[in-house]
Amino acid sequence: MAKTQIKPQQKYKVFLVDDHPVLRQGLGRLIDDQPDLAMCGDAESPVEAMRLLPAAKPDVVIVDLTLKGGDGLELCKQIRDRFTTLPILVVSMHDESLYAERALKAGARGYVMKQEPQEIVMTALRTVAKGEVYLSAKMSAKLLRSFSGIKSDSDLAPLERLTDRELEIFRLIGEGQSVRTIAEKLFLSTKTVEAHKEHIKQKLNLKSSNEVLQYAIEARGTDRQ
Repeated sequence: MAKTQIKPQQKYKVFLVDDHPVLRQGLGRLIDDQPDLAMCGDAESPVEAMRLLPAAKPDVVIVDLTLKGGDGLELCKQIRDRFTTLPILVVSMHDESLYAERALKAGARGYVMKQEPQEIVMTALRTVAKGEVYLSAKMSAKLLRSFSGIKSDSDLAPLERLTDRELEIFRLIGEGQSVRTIAEKLFLSTKTVEAHKEHIKQKLNLKSSNEVLQYAIEARGTDRQ
């Protein structure tokens, strides 16, 4: 009687984009230790990611929001436009209440914070790899309230008034970066960055650049908690 051959479990190929080498190595090892997941490549910047993705042929991409020489939300948009069916999971230290919905609109199918236990991150990765959407229960409830037209006081964060680009510049201001440095990092003119900064000031009802800086620093501290 012939023995039934058991086919090896198909593994989802994962591509990781993060600008911290230690995190890439650690998360990469964790992924390779999973029976159904395997690393197929990594990158530290959007430019490098877009160059390597075609050859890597991943089943799912993990993207951080803060990247070397670029921005994770913009990378999500680039991946969505070029690889329309490729699932993206954003794994970031930044507060999901401010960034998760933006990430979904940019093309991601899930958002999980780096502070979550490894088991949660792996669950999110598997969920997104299967083509489903992953959000925390808290974030899912917030989006449902938003879609139903019901807003709670906690849903009305001032920073939600900012566009993706304005929020990116606001975050860099909070890191202590100058207008010139931000312009170089984002490939914008200093005049454009100054214009965005003025819009930020108006939308947050702040009176001066010093107030913008102070608010950005305080927001960054809250974001890391």
